[in-house]
Amino acid sequence: MPVSAEYVARETASNLWRNRLMTVAAVLTVAVSLSLVGAALLLKQGATRAEAEWQRGTEVMVWMKPTASTNEIGAVGKQLGALPYVDQPCTFRTHMYDFLEAKRLVGSVWGEAGVTPKETPTSWRCTPVHPQDATAVIREFQGQPGVLVVSAPLTQIRTEQHVIEILQWVFLLVALVLLVSAAVLILNTIRMAIFARRREVSVMKLVGATNWFIRLPFMSEGLVQGLLGSGVAAAVVYGLHVILDRIGSSTSGSVLAQMRMTGWEVFVTDVVVVVIGVLIGTGGSAIAISRFLDV
Repeated sequence: MPVSAEYVARETASNLWRNRLMTVAAVLTVAVSLSLVGAALLLKQGATRAEAEWQRGTEVMVWMKPTASTNEIGAVGKQLGALPYVDQPCTFRTHMYDFLEAKRLVGSVWGEAGVTPKETPTSWRCTPVHPQDATAVIREFQGQPGVLVVSAPLTQIRTEQHVIEILQWVFLLVALVLLVSAAVLILNTIRMAIFARRREVSVMKLVGATNWFIRLPFMSEGLVQGLLGSGVAAAVVYGLHVILDRIGSSTSGSVLAQMRMTGWEVFVTDVVVVVIGVLIGTGGSAIAISRFLDV
């Protein structure tokens, strides 16, 4: 028995309308499940972007002795400029700059201590390509001629990396669990719809309908349900991005501001959500009819 596109389209539309309550249930199941999956993927990408922002904010400071000569300062600057694991260029801070910064941070105590600008160390400040490279910079310059001390927020770096790794794994596991849950829910929804028409399928088998003749309308039905549901989920994910973006823009420097993503990244996430919905809908229909009706 040949299968035509017109027959598949007609049967799909008829089945969707005749079982509209089941169709709505399937679409809502896909929409809710994939909205959560999309949100988890979005947050995972946001965590990755926040990590990049934190990396850019990690600064290693090579403090020079107040009595360090111009040659010693220049030699350290040249060495820093040759390091492949340091973002270029590094910034040099003068006696006066570091004096005023210390005064701003410490307050009047710094002035009362009797420290003058000339007695304040100068410093080279640079950003490692990766936060863990800060340790290599410390090893490289600690004890060099003219170097007083090399400092970096190592504890903060380790804490940030640990938090980011946990967040990324949590979001990834949540997305996987929700994806499996969505697949199971959709499979059960489609199975119930097929089970409700088991007599119709049996009659079609008796009159000589091939397996694919029976399968295709159901698979097409699942595709439409998956497409509609994932389309709603994609809209929800985009709406979530807009809300988080507005909150992030109004709270500069916050975690949400650091997690802000571009429209292209959100679009790619939405495409992934739609593709997953279509695959789950089509695949779920095929598995349900093959497994539960032995077609």
